[in-house]
Amino acid sequence: MKNRKSSVLACVTSQYDCDRIINTAKKLADDSGCELRVLSILKPTSDYTKVSDQIEYLYLVSKEAGADMTVLFHENAPKAASEFSNENGVVRLVTGMHDGGDKSFIVMLNKLMPKMPITMVAKDNMVYSLDLCNQLDTVSVSKK
Repeated sequence: MKNRKSSVLACVTSQYDCDRIINTAKKLADDSGCELRVLSILKPTSDYTKVSDQIEYLYLVSKEAGADMTVLFHENAPKAASEFSNENGVVRLVTGMHDGGDKSFIVMLNKLMPKMPITMVAKDNMVYSLDLCNQLDTVSVSKK
């Protein structure tokens, strides 16, 4: 069943410091009157013991922020995040920083959802946003 209220989606990996992503997404959700959702996508494997403590920690951070945390098991994280976003009324994604590769999560997600605003949170908590401008303002330049 699709969620009817708009939401901000914090996309986290299995790292403790992804709590900064959840906290930033919470502020953005509160500021825009949206729900907060948290999503972690793990590649299918037979052993999740290496990430279980981190996922549990992020689950607790999510709960403290008033959000449910969804963990999906999928080989293609951008595709899974795109589908989840479409099904849950996501109006903004919040992630960590782009790793520089042309096949990175953010680049691939942007190709799947080119109009979706993306906010990135650096390790030092600096926040960067990619927003689509729907109208290009023309600027006239005059020489004097």
